[in-house]
Amino acid sequence: MSDRPTGICGAGLGLRRNFIESVAADPPESVDFYEVAPENWMRMGGRNGRLFRSLTERFPFVCHGLTLSLGGPTPLDRAFLTELKAFLEYHSISLYSEHLSYCSDEGHLYDLLPIPFTTDAVDYVAARIRRVQEILERRIAIENISYYAVLGQEMDEIDFLNAVLAEADCDLLLDVNNIYVNSVNHGYDPTAFLRALPPERIVYAHIAGHYVQAPDLLIDTHGAPVVDPVWELLGTAYGTFGVFPTLLERDFDIPPLSRLLDELGTIRAMQRRPAAEPKLCHG
Repeated sequence: MSDRPTGICGAGLGLRRNFIESVAADPPESVDFYEVAPENWMRMGGRNGRLFRSLTERFPFVCHGLTLSLGGPTPLDRAFLTELKAFLEYHSISLYSEHLSYCSDEGHLYDLLPIPFTTDAVDYVAARIRRVQEILERRIAIENISYYAVLGQEMDEIDFLNAVLAEADCDLLLDVNNIYVNSVNHGYDPTAFLRALPPERIVYAHIAGHYVQAPDLLIDTHGAPVVDPVWELLGTAYGTFGVFPTLLERDFDIPPLSRLLDELGTIRAMQRRPAAEPKLCHG
């Protein structure tokens, strides 16, 4: 696994405003780190802003971006990156990740769209990632996304992802649910995909639920509990690469915090299994 510092280990939880007061008043011992979308917190003031600052002073955080549009046709938003850099430094957040996708073209499209799996696209997006790393003065991680159609495909998804990681020289936020969703929707072997990833670039993982539209169409929603095949794929990842930090995502139909902590308990139990390699912490 990567030995690059991230300041995280164990099991993490996406922090939501729904339960920030509960977390600040009585921090759950089972949560090792938290994740937020910086766009939702960079300009947050008032009580929630103070609560957020109190948490970043006490616990490790990572940031997972929504709007940078790494594969987009318009120039990178330099003003946003400058503000983001200051936010990360102020809160001592060592890891920032973004989706390997695009979401804007002279305005935000409010969806994460796939980049064509082509050699030209590899060169284009890798150059943009390198530029982001230069501006932020830090490595970033890119996340493998779920997608439902691809235009102009010249290579398989795994080859595209690996090519971008190598050419950009960046890290990987491994989304286990997205591998499973894509494997069903596009008819490939999720285990083979997983085992073809470069382990030295994995800094942490996401695990989440999805919606079953049809037997051959899954929709990545982050709005349901994690299903058994996704848990099994996470177990395969641990068995293949060793245990790495893993975060539970829940963005819609958010249940009580206690139910999220129950799911988080499954991650922690899997990380403690004797068959798994010793837990790898970063930072």
